[in-house]
Amino acid sequence: MIINCKGKLIDLSNPKIMGILNITPDSFFDRSRYDDVSKVLVQVEKMLSSGATFLDIGGHSTRPGAMPVSEDEETRRVLPVVEAIIQRFPEALISIDTFRAKVATDCIAAGAVMINDVSGGILDDSMFDTVTKLNVPYVLMHSRGTPETMQQMTHYDNLVVDVLDDLQTKVATLRQLGVKDIIIDLGFGFAKTADQNYVLLNHLRDFEVINCPMLVGVSRKSMIWRKLNISANEALNGTTVLNTVALMKGANILRVHDVHEAMETVKLLSFLA
Repeated sequence: MIINCKGKLIDLSNPKIMGILNITPDSFFDRSRYDDVSKVLVQVEKMLSSGATFLDIGGHSTRPGAMPVSEDEETRRVLPVVEAIIQRFPEALISIDTFRAKVATDCIAAGAVMINDVSGGILDDSMFDTVTKLNVPYVLMHSRGTPETMQQMTHYDNLVVDVLDDLQTKVATLRQLGVKDIIIDLGFGFAKTADQNYVLLNHLRDFEVINCPMLVGVSRKSMIWRKLNISANEALNGTTVLNTVALMKGANILRVHDVHEAMETVKLLSFLA
């Protein structure tokens, strides 16, 4: 599975790591928040030297219950960061974590190479057309509602079938529009209960029928720390366990806060091949 990131071909048949950089004051894991460009650049250097292939930059918290941020504020947060990273690390592959087409467009113009849309196109009607126009890889995530409402939208007739059907339908729409590089994300923690997250993780192989690379983002999420009665700050070990499961069930990209530990997981599992 190869994706084209503005002319750079990335082979996802060997799992890759995406490092998380939240340019927000309210992300659920406090050590992933960055409000100063110089601090971001220090973390970027650390992530790249640890083996991250992608950097995921987000300026709008999408944790359950998060309050909305204006488009102008989101752009003000992320655009200078994208520009600074590209200036210091011109070969960096930046993913812009946004559900807004305008924010995505501005960041792609500044040097980002991928769009990571946690809403799967439902919060901005122009997103799919924008992805088509920009011709960049698109992470299509399953979700429902908004960050304020999604945790009241966890009823499914059949969880696996319903999520699979939603993603398949949207992939078909994107293919008809001409989008070539689509990565699917089951949306762990988005309109799912903790138990539903584990059902989806256990059925990850079922989603291979879509024939798209799969991104898994479970890093330090409440599905881990609430089950263990700990905090997000203490959830690295649990994250590594679930990342291991995800890789063994076919994940192509791990979206993580802790790049070094995720890279060790990928390396050790490679010896089982």
